[in-house]
Amino acid sequence: MKALSKKVIFTALMGMGTILFAQDASTILKKMDDVMYSPKDMTGKNTIILIDKAGNEEVREAIIKQKGTDKRIFRFTSPASQAGIAFLSLPNDVMYMYLPAFGRERRIASSAKNQNFAGTDFSYDDMESVPFSDKYTPKLLKTEEDSIFVLELTPQGRSDYSKVVVTIDKMHYYPIMMEFYDKGRNKVKKANYTFTKIGNYWNASEIEMIDLKKNHKTKMQMSDVKYDTGLSDDEFTVRKLIQ
Repeated sequence: MKALSKKVIFTALMGMGTILFAQDASTILKKMDDVMYSPKDMTGKNTIILIDKAGNEEVREAIIKQKGTDKRIFRFTSPASQAGIAFLSLPNDVMYMYLPAFGRERRIASSAKNQNFAGTDFSYDDMESVPFSDKYTPKLLKTEEDSIFVLELTPQGRSDYSKVVVTIDKMHYYPIMMEFYDKGRNKVKKANYTFTKIGNYWNASEIEMIDLKKNHKTKMQMSDVKYDTGLSDDEFTVRKLIQ
């Protein structure tokens, strides 16, 4: 009986440890989301630099607006060949793309979220405005006392990623690096983040997305960032997308 009691207690403690472990991972991911989505709204300019395997660069410019955790609009302003191309992310997995050459918007199907956004190394899935804690189930892989957390994120719904491994700054809770794995569990992309403090908020001043198969990368560099300007929901509509 004593042996049985010890086994029951041990099993219960192991179960409690697993729950606490999972709660810790969820808390860490939620804190990361809080850093990335803490402003009420944001506007800024975006310089997009596409770099091929030979080191050749192509530069584009865009403007970006975001409100809350689930509304984002991204519009290219230059060069002339890209100007007007726009992307809109809305709640409930709703996304639209506008191509001036066709003169109309196109809703992006969930099955197409893995496709590259406007020739960059970011997919529509990467561009979507959704907190990570709403899309992924986290597991704590590693914690280093003074520097980082490493989480493994498993998609909760449909995704072309089998997992995402994210390294998080332990002091400020912003992401340092994300590694993306395909269904075969091969690492296919890597994102490097640089954050700077603007007022009360941490801003992703540069995101470098690397396609490891194509040896191609895209840098998105933010500038002229303004927070909490009172953006209206009217800024995030299909009507605004095509203007």
